[in-house]
Amino acid sequence: MQLRAATAGDWPAIWSFLREIVAAGQTYTWPRDVSADDARRRWLVAPPGRTVVAVDDDGTVLGTAKLIANQEGPGDHVANASFMVAPTAAGRGVGRALGVYVLELARDDGYRAMQFNAVVASNTRAVALWESLGFAVVGRIPEGFRHPDLGLVDLLVMHRRLD
Repeated sequence: MQLRAATAGDWPAIWSFLREIVAAGQTYTWPRDVSADDARRRWLVAPPGRTVVAVDDDGTVLGTAKLIANQEGPGDHVANASFMVAPTAAGRGVGRALGVYVLELARDDGYRAMQFNAVVASNTRAVALWESLGFAVVGRIPEGFRHPDLGLVDLLVMHRRLD
């Protein structure tokens, strides 16, 4: 698997699974009917933000991540990141590889910490992955997410220092 900066040419492949993940309504706080244009604007971030992809040997996009400052101004030393793995690539280590890679990019970019603002508590695979990469739950928003199958579930705020 190769990890690299995303290009505009990667968007159709990213959109093919991003649309499916967001529409499922189980892990993202985006509108489930997000348009391709809105999704592209949200995901393909402008510098100094970064969008990256994980691709296999034949160039198939397996997953993607974006890295931005969590806040502006005096809070811009804390990074934020979002990740999506194509359902067809689940269980192949794509999420972990992207997580490790984005943590390295964040350090290289001078961020001192990374914070996830809204990890859906029922997304146990993601919570376990982030904990295995050194993140801790530092906050909980009770019933902060309307899961289509489980009803109201908690959102977690997760944090990790980068130094």
